[in-house]
Amino acid sequence: MASGGARNRSGPQPDPSSLRSAAREIRLTALPSEGFDGDVPSLDSYLPLVTARHESIWSDLWSTPQACAWSLESWRWPIVADLVEYRVRVDDPDAPASLVTSIRQLRDDLGLSAAGLKANGWAIAVDQLAQQVAKKVAADGTPKRSSARDRIKVVANGDGV
Repeated sequence: MASGGARNRSGPQPDPSSLRSAAREIRLTALPSEGFDGDVPSLDSYLPLVTARHESIWSDLWSTPQACAWSLESWRWPIVADLVEYRVRVDDPDAPASLVTSIRQLRDDLGLSAAGLKANGWAIAVDQLAQQVAKKVAADGTPKRSSARDRIKVVANGDGV
């Protein structure tokens, strides 16, 4: 067994908002919150037998924000296919419990968990425009109106009054 040296998930992950991380130029890559809408690779080239359930899981995974990063890293595609296969197999009541552990590990490796996002150096971007619209729109979809009292500003004149 190897000794010494840094290992993945050994100790706390770097905090991208800290001054030390800034000095080391550690930054998170922002992934679009709306997900991936590009061309999805064919699952047939990674699995020998593809069912409708496989295709459903594959398309769901490729609609995530993480898929934007995967699209640039084709070496991850077989790992995504492995996750699809394991998720289909775990539906079988006779499936070994170790599959659940494998699924969790693959989800981390692919950035599909909070720990996985951090380990990959990714962050899902906040849709600031949607947040501003949500603040200005009531639950029923009508624009929120501030009261006249909220719109009044106190302006001091030159006498300090």
